Amino acid sequence: MALEHIGDILRNHPMASSHHGQDRSSPEPEDAAQELVCPLCHGARFVHPLLPSGKPDYSRIVPCRCTREDQQGKRQSRLQRYSNLGSLTRLTFESLLPRGRSEDDSAQQRFSRALAAARAFAENPRGWLVLTGPSGSGKTHLAAAIANHLIAQGKPAFYISTPDLLDHLRSSFGPNSEMPYDEFFEQVRNTPLLVLDDFGAHSSTPWASEKLEQLLTHRFSNQLPTVIITMVALDELEERTHRRLADPDLCQVHIIGTTRPALSTSGWGAEFELQKHMTFETFDHRRANLPLEQRQNLETAYRLAQDFACSPDGWLVFQGAHGCGKTHLAAAIVNHRYRHGKPALFVVVPDLLDHLRSTFSPESKISYDRLFESVRSTPLLVLDDLGTQTASPWAREKLYQIINHRYNARLATVITTNYTTDEIDSPIASRMVDQKLSVAFTILAPNYYSGEKRMPPRRRDR
Repeated sequence: MALEHIGDILRNHPMASSHHGQDRSSPEPEDAAQELVCPLCHGARFVHPLLPSGKPDYSRIVPCRCTREDQQGKRQSRLQRYSNLGSLTRLTFESLLPRGRSEDDSAQQRFSRALAAARAFAENPRGWLVLTGPSGSGKTHLAAAIANHLIAQGKPAFYISTPDLLDHLRSSFGPNSEMPYDEFFEQVRNTPLLVLDDFGAHSSTPWASEKLEQLLTHRFSNQLPTVIITMVALDELEERTHRRLADPDLCQVHIIGTTRPALSTSGWGAEFELQKHMTFETFDHRRANLPLEQRQNLETAYRLAQDFACSPDGWLVFQGAHGCGKTHLAAAIVNHRYRHGKPALFVVVPDLLDHLRSTFSPESKISYDRLFESVRSTPLLVLDDLGTQTASPWAREKLYQIINHRYNARLATVITTNYTTDEIDSPIASRMVDQKLSVAFTILAPNYYSGEKRMPPRRRDR
């Protein structure tokens, strides 16, 4: 999307190019003749002001009311284009519920305070306004209402989500970019009012962190009015960013909505009673009934899991038939980390995706954002039973976002799957088998309880 420079937009304001009633703006549309003629100026676009006596002063001319309205409309149009709000122009203070949508009394009170702060900020944009809370709590509506209020007053505001901002910056490096990188970044850094949405939802690559650091440093140092919307708790952000957003001299912070705590990374949930007892001590890696090759293979898997538990680095992928022991080894890694006071998170992939789907229901009162972010960014993640759900395009997208984020950030990850690499979607599989990051190991042992080796199930469309 090409963005007009604010200077170009304001310089093209018709009032700046009109003098003594001469209209030097763009020609009228071809169908202008069919429009109703103004009853005051009869199409001349200027009038003689009235003297105190009530008679026209023929020695002077002023723009007619119809001209001023037309000029204001064109200015509003330019400001709307500049704002980048798109469909968010419909979000105003008038369309907000005064106490939000939550049924929780404390959440309603927090929303009312945030609404009052947003209205005051829209009337006098000074400092930074930080809105944090789960998706669907009204943060974006409040921020868009601020921008729309300023535009209605003839003042500029610029809205952009953090992921879109980074995408624009990346694309502006290309030779075919409509706006050079330096010009675009300078426009965002110095816009009179910046609304930065989805802060914290971006991929935390070193390059992205550097660009956002430059942006925030400039606006913080120059105390430029800024609205920041984030679903991430401030204490979960990088320390320097946290200090800025919590600075009482410049920033006011409002937490709205009913927050859903992130998944615990220090202990098992109630649904994981079985996994709590899957330790290295309870794993039989010397199964005497196995052929020598399978017994040696299982002992190798056991040592790999132990080594990873002691020093999680890169990825460990266990493949094999159902019941071969891969989930037990993955849970044993987590139990080892918990025992030593280290964070870890165990997730059954189909259950995770079922939960995320449920949050999209209109009746859902919770958001998946913090859950999704905790899965993406936890220091050590176990993704158990990957593969049985990858036929759904939506599921593929969510899994890819998790796996790609952890791959780029080089976060320690354990994956278990009944599928061969060839049967897993290639964008995911290519990251699982990257030898610079991942150790992929196939457990040859059969189902522990049946003693019979089973072939991995084939993928089914769902």
